Amino acid sequence: MFGGRNLLIATKHRKETVIAPLFSDAFGVHCFISDEIDTDSLGTFSGEIARKKNTIETLRDKCDLAHKTVGADLVVASEGTFGPHPTLFFAHADDEWMMLKDYRNNLEIVVREISTETNFYGDNINNIRDLEAFAFKVQFPSHGIILKPAEKNFSKIVKNIQDREELQQHFNSMMNEFGTAYAETDMRAMYNPTRMKVIEKVTNKLITKIKTACPVCDYPGFDVSEIKAGLPCNNCLLPTRSTLSHIYQCKNCNHTKEKKYPRNIHYEDPMYCDHCNP
Repeated sequence: MFGGRNLLIATKHRKETVIAPLFSDAFGVHCFISDEIDTDSLGTFSGEIARKKNTIETLRDKCDLAHKTVGADLVVASEGTFGPHPTLFFAHADDEWMMLKDYRNNLEIVVREISTETNFYGDNINNIRDLEAFAFKVQFPSHGIILKPAEKNFSKIVKNIQDREELQQHFNSMMNEFGTAYAETDMRAMYNPTRMKVIEKVTNKLITKIKTACPVCDYPGFDVSEIKAGLPCNNCLLPTRSTLSHIYQCKNCNHTKEKKYPRNIHYEDPMYCDHCNP
């Protein structure tokens, strides 16, 4: 389905350095990028252009923008969000999503990777000592820093900072002009090697999902569409809220398959049972 075709990677932040080799090796596609595509128009990490839609819709818009602008019929795009981990308290997370859209075959495949491996951080900076401490915390200069007057003040934004002398100069200029300064990690992939590693993980996950074909029609992307709870308690044997099975479904022929005990356990610990441990 993909061999020999051109794959457009919808990015302006050099994600192709990770994505292109993996997809080329896996599917024999010819990867390319285009300067005509401005993915920042759909939202920026620094906040001056707000992202108006959720992650899936934004990903779809990225692919559609690439498809309409360049005319490519095979597109891959990724989108990351950063903030509190959805389940781990007091932990920051990089929540990366990636989508492949094949317009020729009406195919859309999406994967997600949540990682605590992130240097996402922002803080008000009042002096050079605080600036140096912030820079050390976010692994500067291998990882970039963005400066602006305040977290929600976008009247002046300095990006692409990867030099200590330049960082101090821009900080002094910001303080002289506004009397305040806010520093944040530059989360754009090309200035953030830590994030680029997570993008590599989500790329591999997408490749694995694409290669998982439907056992009936051989269509790619045969994956979990539903998670069924009800794993029995080891003590009372009543169903718990823990996962009993995964339901796989083909997007092409709608063939479904249930795989029980995806965690390789047949009974749940009574501590997770609402009857034994209400």
